[in-house]
Amino acid sequence: MLKDLKLNNVFVIDIETVPQKENFNELPTDLQYLWGQKTAYQRKDGQTAEDFYEKAGIWAESGKIVCISVGVFHLERKQIHFRVRSFCHTDEQIILKQFANLLNKQSKNLQLCAHNGKEFDFPYLCRRMLVNGINIPLQLQLHGKKPWEVNHLDTMDLWKFGDHKNYTSLNLLAAIFELPTPKSDIDGGKVKQVYYQDKNLNRLAKYCENDVITTAQILLRFKGLPTIPQENITLVK
Repeated sequence: MLKDLKLNNVFVIDIETVPQKENFNELPTDLQYLWGQKTAYQRKDGQTAEDFYEKAGIWAESGKIVCISVGVFHLERKQIHFRVRSFCHTDEQIILKQFANLLNKQSKNLQLCAHNGKEFDFPYLCRRMLVNGINIPLQLQLHGKKPWEVNHLDTMDLWKFGDHKNYTSLNLLAAIFELPTPKSDIDGGKVKQVYYQDKNLNRLAKYCENDVITTAQILLRFKGLPTIPQENITLVK
């Protein structure tokens, strides 16, 4: 599986997102109404639009990106090494510009890899770039491309093996492959609290980086290679 994949041509990425405002009542009235419309069929009986706003970060129309982590493979003394860096900021536009600038310096054939990236990370990035007036880098563009021309890898999609109804979390795959859990500190449900209340971007970056490292390790297992030892993983500050 993936025997022809060149690791040095892969960026492993993960994003963290939160609602655009900390509280529902901070939204303009029209956006409060539209949020209520969008979520009407997803809310449980008796649950208000305000109650449901905790989940707003899941959608690009109501959320924003607060961290992007990127991991790259490289060979050193015949061993695979992995370097990870993060773009975190309270200004989403700054994060997206930094990430777009990084991609624009790479080959147009660079492959992007994420867990559930095809349904979440990749479209979310494109949508938020459009909202922020940033040109979408070639590596993220889908329009006009044939399916085999899209250089997007998705470890969840690969694990499905054509089973479209199947969803497998990154945490579960890590457990199956006996890898350290990426959720040892916080999980997705606490990202909003860490961002808005704790104001701890470093903690968010660590959480995002752990997901990237785990995704990279799973990709290696899919490729039939051993995982990278901890001493060969570098976090770039």
